[in-house]
Amino acid sequence: MAVVAGVDFGTLSARVTLLDSERGRLGTASASYALHRNREEPDLATQAHADQMRALVEATRAVLVETGIDGSRVEAIALDTTGSSVVPVDAAMQPLGEYYLWCDHRASREAQEITALAHAQEIEAIQWCGGVYSHEWGWAKLLHWLRHNPAKRAQFASAFEHCDMVAATLAGVTDPKLVKRSACAMGHKWMWNPKWDGYPSQAFLSSVDPLFDGVREKMQGEVLTSDHVAGHLSAGWAEKLGLRAGIPIPVGAFDAHWDAIGAGCREGDVVNVVGTSTCIIAMGKDVNLVPGVCGVVPGSVHPEYTGVEAGLSAVGDIFEAIAKRAGSDVATLSQGLESYKAAQTGLLRLSWDNGDRTVLVNSDLTGITLGWNLLHTAQDELHAAIEGTALHTRIIFERMAEHGVPIERVINAGGIPQKNDVLNQIYANVLNKPVLVPATTPTSVGAGIFAQLAAGIVSTIEEAQAKMCPDYRVFTPQPEAVAVYDQLFALYRRVYFGFGQEGATESMYGILRDLRKIAVRPQRA
Repeated sequence: MAVVAGVDFGTLSARVTLLDSERGRLGTASASYALHRNREEPDLATQAHADQMRALVEATRAVLVETGIDGSRVEAIALDTTGSSVVPVDAAMQPLGEYYLWCDHRASREAQEITALAHAQEIEAIQWCGGVYSHEWGWAKLLHWLRHNPAKRAQFASAFEHCDMVAATLAGVTDPKLVKRSACAMGHKWMWNPKWDGYPSQAFLSSVDPLFDGVREKMQGEVLTSDHVAGHLSAGWAEKLGLRAGIPIPVGAFDAHWDAIGAGCREGDVVNVVGTSTCIIAMGKDVNLVPGVCGVVPGSVHPEYTGVEAGLSAVGDIFEAIAKRAGSDVATLSQGLESYKAAQTGLLRLSWDNGDRTVLVNSDLTGITLGWNLLHTAQDELHAAIEGTALHTRIIFERMAEHGVPIERVINAGGIPQKNDVLNQIYANVLNKPVLVPATTPTSVGAGIFAQLAAGIVSTIEEAQAKMCPDYRVFTPQPEAVAVYDQLFALYRRVYFGFGQEGATESMYGILRDLRKIAVRPQRA
């Protein structure tokens, strides 16, 4: 029996899972840390590196006690994190402030400037991140920090994604130039790609703002896929965690990408990590640029494939908002949804409540619901919202497939599919593909798989997946519902591009009439 530790840093807590090479998950423990918000600055969202490391120690110690495993038996530890979560450091790797968490949105101006100049100068990298550089991503956040912390600029030596900072800390690395950086993080959030020799040129970065002068050199370091080792656990951190010094730490990645591996993703699969938003992960051998898709990065999911990331800006958040406006909660409002028929409400709801991440990449878009009458209820809207997120997912799938991304199986991972069979069945019917739902959460399983690879317990990711990944529950398309959703999708597509795409000329006339024709009479049990 070979035991490894898989760590998942979420927005509010660190979760540590011990996994056995033959039996899989042995136990999980978590510890929380504070998310710092500011009423006067609502876009701010930060966390302290020290708080996160404290939580890692607490959760690791707790899972060792819970499982009765001697820490000396743990053969590797692997870490995934949220992203882009960025921390600036000095020459000794000491944080110069808190992490700009992934959901920190203060860098909107900086992102717009990067986007505009990238198009003006025809920087190829902008096309590989959907044509729009996001305020949630690394360069924008770093520039915002530089602009707003003039007293600390002289100390600034580099900046790191959370997954790389934690691995470097555990390995005792004190020189920023020696830190191994994640290809997943750098590729999806920092415009890095070997195709153009890594980051965009220094000339481009300096043209965005002279504060970026010399920053490309400061961001250098090996950029590696997660089948490489970032370092080995230092004696000091081994003692704190209760583990053995010297065990390998693989290069980290973002949570959704390793969740996809933990959910059993292989070439031909698309994994929907459905939570407050949805991260859509796929991979392929011959995938190239996909217009409107925010990240196409070699090795970001599986080292041997090109990873593709897309997504919806809000899913669970929309469901929560509908329930809250109704003075209810999602669980209560969902009771009885299983009796609804496809498109029976006559409502068509777009999932733009928090903008469009893919494929329009437009944060200015807002939610639309068509087809209201005087009898509609909040429950009707919730059902239409679930349908809307599935229809939006189909828009994304079609764009990916048009540009060479193979889609044979659909896996619904994340927290919501674990407890919402109505959503899973609607997705199967809208996408007209079987939807596989892991029987248990794949969170931390992907980390465990890369830990096994780092420790030499397995020789391939596929070997570890065969033993570690959970079984699936399968939701099969229902032909009658598929036919209805094909009609509804044609209307959805017209509205999606008609309202969301600049220069669209197609008339919206007839959509409300056709919605009424498609709707079936309510038939509740």
